[in-house]
Amino acid sequence: MKVYDISQEVFSCVVYPGDPMPEKEVLRSMTEGELYNLSAFRMCAHNGTHVDAPYHFLKDGKTIERIGLEQFVGPAYVTEYEGIVSADAAAEILKKASEATTIVEKVAATESEAAKRILIKGNAVVSTEAARIFAEAGILLLGNESQTVGPEDAPMEVHLILLGAGVVLLEGIRLQEVPEGVYLLSAAPLKLAGADGAPCRAVLVEL
Repeated sequence: MKVYDISQEVFSCVVYPGDPMPEKEVLRSMTEGELYNLSAFRMCAHNGTHVDAPYHFLKDGKTIERIGLEQFVGPAYVTEYEGIVSADAAAEILKKASEATTIVEKVAATESEAAKRILIKGNAVVSTEAARIFAEAGILLLGNESQTVGPEDAPMEVHLILLGAGVVLLEGIRLQEVPEGVYLLSAAPLKLAGADGAPCRAVLVEL
């Protein structure tokens, strides 16, 4: 069984412009004669590899602890794209994901929902038109390698479309070593009551 770690290391991670960097504090150190080592840390909920909850952009949207874990755990489809994902590209991605899901179902003889969880490999963000295609398709999760799923200079509309449709966003993943195809995704966020997002340790398991 091959497991791909698709998460960034927290203290050296990429952060969205203007967000604070994670900070580590050493509270106890054995090199200083203490009986044990103990650390504390401080970070933004959207540092590194993280999940956006609807509350991030929607005043009455769900906070992170209210989202069912089935959205973050299950079959997922990895596709590669460079640039801004258009509506046509989004439709093609969904088509490829459905075809790949069918193949996996036949081979594994198990129910698969890979077309409901889409991970985009490469330097890609999603256009508003593509966001509508994904939202209308009823996907559960959309992930990409950027720190924002929408264009960095104007991310709000894409977030409103996707989060408004109940699509959770998995941002800041790392897929360089992962070939295109269907995998088992585990990207459960920390259970932070009332939070608009949360960091997670995202992994893909080869089927």
